[in-house]
Amino acid sequence: MKINLIAEPISWITVPVWAKMVFFLAITWRWTGYNMVFYLSGLQGIDDSIYEAADIDGAGAFEKFKSITLPMLKPIILFTTINSTIGTLQLFDETMNITQGGPANATITISQYIYNILFKYSPDFGYAAAVSYVIVVMIVVLSFIQMKVGDKND
Repeated sequence: MKINLIAEPISWITVPVWAKMVFFLAITWRWTGYNMVFYLSGLQGIDDSIYEAADIDGAGAFEKFKSITLPMLKPIILFTTINSTIGTLQLFDETMNITQGGPANATITISQYIYNILFKYSPDFGYAAAVSYVIVVMIVVLSFIQMKVGDKND
């Protein structure tokens, strides 16, 4: 006996919504372990006596997380969000190897757009350099915003 939960197979690469989902899952899988190393090292750097003092004061698990863990991990959270932002703007390999930006340019990234300007279409080095500088400015502005938001003293 065969049970059909889905009426038709999912077109993972040919439907834009599913192609974006493939990249979302691939990027999440790729960077989760990398970021987790930083979070685990940050958690190991928090002294147990701080949690013991909170226990003596009667703090619950959520209160300890909100008042101790998150503030102590703030520099690591800031570092990983800035790295993730930069990594997202530099994303090239996955889209190029899986869909080449398709279907219908739904999965094209900024880096792949620059690559297409330089090597796929008529080479326009000036325009590609200008787009690259815009990306650098975007990274600097987004990193500055993240630093200011993450630097607030609570």
